[in-house]
Amino acid sequence: MANHSSAAAMVVDETSEARNNARLKIIELANLISVPMSLTAIVRLKVPEAIWSNGSNTPVSAAEILSRLPDAPATADAENLQRLLRVLTSFGVFSEHLDTTSSSSSSTSERRYCLTEVGQTLVSFDESCPSHGAYVLQHHQETLLKAWPFLHTAILDASTEPFARVNGEPAYQYYGKNDELNKNMQYAMSGVSVPYMKALLGSGYDGFEGVKTLVDVGGSSGDCLRMIINKYKDIPKAINFDLPEVVAKAPKIPGITHVGGNMFESVPSGDAIFVKWVLTCFTDEEVITLMRNCNKALPVGGKLICSEPTLPENSDESHRTRALLVADIFIMTTYRAKGKHRTEEEYRQLGLLAGFPKFRVIHVDYFFPVVEFQK
Repeated sequence: MANHSSAAAMVVDETSEARNNARLKIIELANLISVPMSLTAIVRLKVPEAIWSNGSNTPVSAAEILSRLPDAPATADAENLQRLLRVLTSFGVFSEHLDTTSSSSSSTSERRYCLTEVGQTLVSFDESCPSHGAYVLQHHQETLLKAWPFLHTAILDASTEPFARVNGEPAYQYYGKNDELNKNMQYAMSGVSVPYMKALLGSGYDGFEGVKTLVDVGGSSGDCLRMIINKYKDIPKAINFDLPEVVAKAPKIPGITHVGGNMFESVPSGDAIFVKWVLTCFTDEEVITLMRNCNKALPVGGKLICSEPTLPENSDESHRTRALLVADIFIMTTYRAKGKHRTEEEYRQLGLLAGFPKFRVIHVDYFFPVVEFQK
């Protein structure tokens, strides 16, 4: 009885500001699932498009938003929609405007909402490119959500990621057998990739200048490669390389040759190889194998140009650090338990092991810097 733990013996002043803030924070953390699910709900309901209304973005009430939704039934509840709008306002997706009307006996208030800069990422401004809303929906499909309660198993046994443990096979194999999931994945990646590529190509990054043969490894439908050669029209040869079943469904794009294969066996030769958001999904050993294959395919002086999330060394509370860290846990849960976002130094070391003596990082985007290796 005398051997009590220090926690049990500790006297805590629950009236202190520190303890009040601690209780508030842990309750918030326990309920944070409400945020992505609220975001998913408003994307499914097409609320951002209803507010945007062809560019007007005039503050509107929840009831007005419902009146603009073509498929909203008579039972649609404006008060419940407003509850979603309020929580997402607190996370910067919407801006809230409180209109108060007073009379001699009382006053009433009406909340109106418009899209912030964050909210506008959920609206497609180009018919050929989906918004980030596609990325939101893809992340919160039922098949993916089933894996999250088993996140702890990635710590107890890292040989199998929670997605594969729950669904019986790895995510990419599962997607390949399900046309709807695969379509959602491609749509989501396009919604993220096109804005990023516009930022990259408009940043002044010079890595594609003078390239004669450019290979995009894991290039999917070829969207990124198309954008690159549209800017660098003097690139005479462009190869979009991905799994055979992926490139079989890729559209014909002038100036681009689609090639199917396995990047862990070999990649097509070129004087520059582009890889975007691929390395993070694989283990260190797999990344080294892929990078060595890229090294073999490059001449001396050739470049491996990677757009990959890079973690800061310190786990601070900044917006960028948090966005990178939460996305890293998504990788652990869905794609590979030992796939991961890496620091710049970790990438430099992997490059050396793969035979790349030269290395530089160019910060063209807060989430995706360019990590460049040169042979």
